[in-house]
Amino acid sequence: MLKEATLVPTPEENPLAAPEPPAPPRRRRTWGQKFKVAFRGVKLGVRGHSSFCVHIFFAALVLLTALALGCDRLEWCLLIGCIGLVLTAELFNSTIEMLFRGFPDELKKQTWPALNIAAGGVLLASLTASVIGLIVFVPKFLPRLRQLAEWLGIS
Repeated sequence: MLKEATLVPTPEENPLAAPEPPAPPRRRRTWGQKFKVAFRGVKLGVRGHSSFCVHIFFAALVLLTALALGCDRLEWCLLIGCIGLVLTAELFNSTIEMLFRGFPDELKKQTWPALNIAAGGVLLASLTASVIGLIVFVPKFLPRLRQLAEWLGIS
């Protein structure tokens, strides 16, 4: 097949040719547009992923428990930070899963361990959050358990 002739030589054909003018700069997105895109990303990440329902359930349970036990400001910060850590890890895991689904079968065979690594990241974030939750909640539960035991006449 013959190559089509062009009137303008390419830089490889004529190194002295003037370079193409740069593309006009893209308009910068406003902060509102950036937040809209980010919230749409969260919505896409949450929708259709059953593990998010589990994480949201436990997040609500943690928040209600913290409210009932009268956690202080630092404890609230730790608990909310842990919730954010787990949900963020789950969003990244969902991203990798979505990308993986679009790969051709040959590429899936080579890259499937990435799914396990991403799931391991969610597990590690969840275990870390659980340990921090225990550190915050156990000292608050113990006095209440002692009171309950005394009330029941167990102690």
